[in-house]
Amino acid sequence: MANNPEQITAPPQETTVELSKTTPAAPKGAADLLTPQNSVLLMIDYQPQMAFGVQSHDRGLMLSNVVALAKAARAFDVPTILTTVASQTFSGPLWPDVQAVFPDQKPFDRTSMNAWDDQRVRDAVQRTGRSKLLIGGLWTEVCVLMPALDALKAGFEVYAVTDAAGGTSVEAHEMAVQRMIQAGVMPVTWQQVMLEWQRDWAREETYQAVVDVVRQHSGAYGMGVAYAKSMFGSTGESAVKADGAERSGTAFGQTVTVTSTQPGSTRAQKQ
Repeated sequence: MANNPEQITAPPQETTVELSKTTPAAPKGAADLLTPQNSVLLMIDYQPQMAFGVQSHDRGLMLSNVVALAKAARAFDVPTILTTVASQTFSGPLWPDVQAVFPDQKPFDRTSMNAWDDQRVRDAVQRTGRSKLLIGGLWTEVCVLMPALDALKAGFEVYAVTDAAGGTSVEAHEMAVQRMIQAGVMPVTWQQVMLEWQRDWAREETYQAVVDVVRQHSGAYGMGVAYAKSMFGSTGESAVKADGAERSGTAFGQTVTVTSTQPGSTRAQKQ
């Protein structure tokens, strides 16, 4: 009978993993809110030929999203750079709906697929002195991704407005967004950006412009605002002025004063 070889069992090994080495750090500026004062918007290649190739999004919805983003930037006086590629020889002019928002602004027309290669575009962005660069454009995997990565290296905090972008396939769009996130680009949507700029419904100077954009471009949210206006004479989200412990405003057509009576409780009075 053959002898069985001796079996040797190694003792269990203890493994210690430092989370700081496995958890990616948040991108620079990720915890800071977008404001009209720290933002600059770069709108890239919103042209007919580029839109023809988009397969990742409904193109009608994408157009609405892009125009809404443009209107929001105009309402908040956020510096906006427009640029196109090969407008005379291949891609066609900037969408008229976008040009109408900035009627006096001529887009920088380029030959390079990467807008950041164009010195005029880089200079226009840098002259604003803003740290947070928002980018939307066609296509996501080319004309958004490349300038986003280069702007990161140039020191900007970069945000990709993903529903104001589109790719040649769902996979192309999603992989481009994932690659940008891995590099440190922060994904946002147009409505998120606009409401972050507004932040407080008491900001009356931009209140009506924001409500108008919502009604025109925000789908079900916009329908709700239009319904409240037609039924109750109010959008339901009024500008409210605060003075000490007492606040007054309009809610569904009624003037209301809210007065603090004790910590954690309020008393509402209709006027």
